[in-house]
This record gives sequence, C-alpha cells and structure tokens, in this order.
Amino acid sequence: MAALTGSSATWAPLRIGVFRAMYLAVLVSNIGTWMQTVGAQWFLVNQPNAPVLVSLVQVMDTLPDVLLAVVGGVLADTFDRRRLLIAVQGFLVIVGAALTVLTLAGAMPPALLLMFTFLLGAGSAFSIPAYQAIIPDLVPRSELTSASALGSISVNLGRAIGPAIAGIFIARIGVGAVFALNTAAFLVFGLVAAAWHPPTGARPQFPEPFVSALHAGAQYVRYAPVVRRILWRSALFLVPASVLWALLPIVASQQLGLGSVGYGLLLGALGVGAIAGAFLLPVLRGRLDNNALMVVASTVYAAVLVAAVLVRSAAVILVVLVPAGIALVTVLSSVNAELQLFLPAWVRGRGLSLYQTVLFGAQAVGALLAGFIAGSFGVVATFLVAAVGMLAGAATIRLWPLIDTRAMDRTAAVYWPEPQLADEIASERGPVVVTGTYTIAPDNQQAFLQAMQHVRLSRLRTGATQWGLFRDGEAPRRFVELFVVPSWEEHLRQHGRRLTGTDRQYEEHADALSDPPPQVSHLIATDVKD
Repeated sequence: MAALTGSSATWAPLRIGVFRAMYLAVLVSNIGTWMQTVGAQWFLVNQPNAPVLVSLVQVMDTLPDVLLAVVGGVLADTFDRRRLLIAVQGFLVIVGAALTVLTLAGAMPPALLLMFTFLLGAGSAFSIPAYQAIIPDLVPRSELTSASALGSISVNLGRAIGPAIAGIFIARIGVGAVFALNTAAFLVFGLVAAAWHPPTGARPQFPEPFVSALHAGAQYVRYAPVVRRILWRSALFLVPASVLWALLPIVASQQLGLGSVGYGLLLGALGVGAIAGAFLLPVLRGRLDNNALMVVASTVYAAVLVAAVLVRSAAVILVVLVPAGIALVTVLSSVNAELQLFLPAWVRGRGLSLYQTVLFGAQAVGALLAGFIAGSFGVVATFLVAAVGMLAGAATIRLWPLIDTRAMDRTAAVYWPEPQLADEIASERGPVVVTGTYTIAPDNQQAFLQAMQHVRLSRLRTGATQWGLFRDGEAPRRFVELFVVPSWEEHLRQHGRRLTGTDRQYEEHADALSDPPPQVSHLIATDVKD
C-alpha cells in the first residue's frame, strides 16, 4: 500500500461529491454522538457509585457493537445499504426523541438512561458496517487510506466539537438539550442517506441467505491471517487505551476540580490531537512501517496514561492529552485502512463488522475493568495498570506483527472455467466435492506442499467447509486435492465473485508444479435410499 505524500492527499476524497455529502452527514452524527456521551456521563457523575455508573455509559454504548455488529455486517452485505441506513436513522430518531422527552420531564433514573444508551449503541452497530462498506465504492482504491484518515478526522472533530458544545449546553440549559441535538443529528444523517441515489449495480446472481452469509463471513475471517492479526493488534491497544475515555470524567471532576465545560475541553484536547494526527499520518507512514507506528503510538499513549493521574494541573493535562489523540488516530487509521484495502467486496461488510466488534468490545471490556478496578483500588492505580498493559501489548509486536499486504492483489478475479456438467444441477443441491488431481515430480513435491498451504486457506476463505490433500498410495507422484462446499449455489459464488488476484496467484503457482496440468472434477451428492 503506497504511503500518502502530503497533507493535501488527506483531503483528496472530498473532491468526490457523493463521498463529501455522506462524509459531512457522518460528521454531524459524530458530533451528536459525542454530545450524547458527555451528557449521559455528566448526568451520572454526581450519583452514588459514580465511577462504576460513568464507566457503564461507555459499556452500554459499545456492548451492542459486540453483540450486534456481525448481524449488521451480514445485513450490509446482503441488503440495500442505502435503505438500511435510512431505516436505522429513523429508529434512532424515535429513540432519541423518547430519551429527550423523558429527561426534560425529570423521569430519567440511571438504569433507564443506561437502557437508552444501549438502544442508541444498537443503532450504530447496524449503521457503521453499512456506511464503511460503501466507502471503497465511493473513492478510488488509491485514496482509501486518505478516506480512512478523513474518517478519523470526522470522529475526532466530533470528539473535539461535541464535548465543548455539550459542556456549554449542559451548563446553561441542561442535559435534555444535548439529547435533543443528538436526535437532530440522526435526522440529518437519515435525510442525506435518503437523498443519495447510488447507481444501480448488478445484483449477485445468487444472493446469500442470512445464515449462509453469516457462516461465510466467519469462515473468511477464520482463514484470513491478515484479518486475524489486525483484530488482535487492535484489541491489544484498545483494552488499556479505553481506560482514559472511561474514567476521564472522574479525573476532571474529582482530581482537577473541573465542571462540565472543563471536561469538554479535556475531550476537545484529545480530539485536537487526533485531528493533528490525521495530518501527521502521511509523514509518519513515509518514515515508519505499520508495526513501528504501533510501538511508537503505544509508548506515547502509555506515557499519557501515567501523566493524566500524576499531574494535577488542568493546563498541563490539556497539553498532555494532545499526543494521546495523535497516538490513537495513528493506530486506528492504520489498521482500518489496512482492513478496507485487504477485504474483497463480497465480504467487506462482514469483515468490517467483526473489526467493529473487536473495536468496541475491547473498549467495553477495558471500560468495565477500569470501573471495577477504580472502585476497589482508586483511579490512579487503574491508570498505572493500564499503562503497564499498553507497554506489554506493544512488546508483543515481534511475536504478532501486522502482515505486510502491499504485494497482495485484492481485486476481484474470475478465472475458474465454467463447470461443464453432464446434467443441469439445482442450485440448492449439495454438498459438492471438488477434486483436483496433480502430478508432481519428486523434486517439486516439497515446493508443491508449501504452495498448497496458501491454496488451502484460499479454498476455506471463499466457501469450502472441509479441505484435504491426499497422496495416491499406488502412484506416489499423484496428489489429490479435495474440498467440500455446502451446495452447488455456494460453489458458483466461488466462481463468480469471491476470488481475488492473490487467490489466483496462489493457485497458479501450485498448478505450475503439476505436469500435466491438474484435472478438476465436481462430485454432487446423491440421495441413497434404503
């Protein structure tokens, strides 16, 4: 993946009108979301057991992403994404309106507020995969990294602007006004989505049923080492990092003596740092690879965690939080761009939804642990433990580095010949056993076995449920590959849209070692009656 060459490249996707309209709508929504978070946390900051309740706001906001994001990803890959976005925003407007009315009426106990927070989080679990899945269709592949950086700018502009606006409104009007503005932001996003009319594209010949699509997405991630490594590194960073977000209200109110406006300024400093990080990212990526960026960002963030509870000057903390924002956007933009560049279109929504599950699940786990540790041992001890955890995670980069994907061809490739069957087969018939017979000279057999390791993962990523490679006992030069696909329809999906240029390279490398070329056959299950 080519590195960006300057800050101007960060803004390049905004020249595309469709992307610009959706981006601005999401920006408005992000501002509203952060206003909502600050309002909910500040509503609870003076309640009994405030550390636990305040941290539970983040837990209840992110828990739906853990429970429902995969469902949202399946829907994003199998339904019209525009209609899905419109429906979800309509649901959020209804929930936000109810939350606003009850809050203004003084009928909002902490438990009910947490329930509404969960419902709003459920809406994001369905809308985020759908929105992120359309981005590679809106901008050229060469600008995906810039689009990801712009996404981080959007989130962090929301983080910078939203809390400041929320602090002012909470101080002058009350929390109910903040909830009302967030509801209006949902409405804006829904109207923009309704006004957008994407070009009509050809629908897949065989649309996937929900259960089948869910299984195919899980299979893909299970057998994609690149995706698994991205998810693992994200979790190692985000679990300790979430302590800062979860307990910053307590630091602001109890250790620094700040009100809602001061707390908003602290969050704003993080947001400013994140925005600065988005501009610095092209320069950083030109000098460091992704693994080095992960180590540097983790070290900086750990230092900020220590300073946030040992320094008692609000002015100093404001300055210290800026590099934390830079570190956060460096990590999240890098892994998100890598994932969007790697995932093929057919499974993009599901892959991104699993990333979303890890993203918010790690934050929920970290926030929950932070609340309970702080309740037992105090806020200072919690931040110091998180800093140690952050450094320990960074130290594992040698064991589990991010995999370099720059040489991988991720474009769709239709290269399998159309099966020439003797009889017409119903699409639901199955299972189907596909065999490939290879003839390998003794000198090539070790290279062939190594090549087939990549072929195995390719088959299992794209629809196979079982795979095996067998050597003929009577003819030692003959190897038989066998993989099982649940139905003929699923195998045709492999033929039509699931393979990439990288899959083709792996297969052609193995085929080239066979003399004569491999022979392929399709075995379709038949009914055997007693």
